[in-house]
Amino acid sequence: MDARLNLFGNPVAGKVLRHINSAGKAVSDAALPAATQELVKIRASQINGCGFCTDMHTKDAAHAGETPQRLHLVAAWREATVFTDAERAALELTEQGTRIADAAGGVTDEAWANAAKHYDEDQLAALVSLIALINAYNRVNVLVRQPAGDYQPGQFG
Repeated sequence: MDARLNLFGNPVAGKVLRHINSAGKAVSDAALPAATQELVKIRASQINGCGFCTDMHTKDAAHAGETPQRLHLVAAWREATVFTDAERAALELTEQGTRIADAAGGVTDEAWANAAKHYDEDQLAALVSLIALINAYNRVNVLVRQPAGDYQPGQFG
């Protein structure tokens, strides 16, 4: 299977992705815990059906020491006991922020307040930015049918 468009071979797409990657660097350098960042990226990618990003972020998380049990339970985080209250708040915000079109009111005040109990303003800014960025990556990869399965941790780093 080949992608419909070579994202890094096309000058316009490559330039756009370099800018998105720069924004991603600002988020990854923020004080939001790295494990939380990967969980957010995995969950949004699962919801959006982005195989490429799901493959990448589960492999990156495992490479960084995330346990197989937690990785296997991300999609069922509500019923899983392996996530902290802070991670659960981030996953709820991720789901609501990813499914904006499915919810008449967007992100609920309750989900925001719960996240704000666990994260300071800079971490919330990073979390909001991360949710927006991973959704952008997901959409690009789904649109071009970017193949999944061959990613190696650190491949783009």
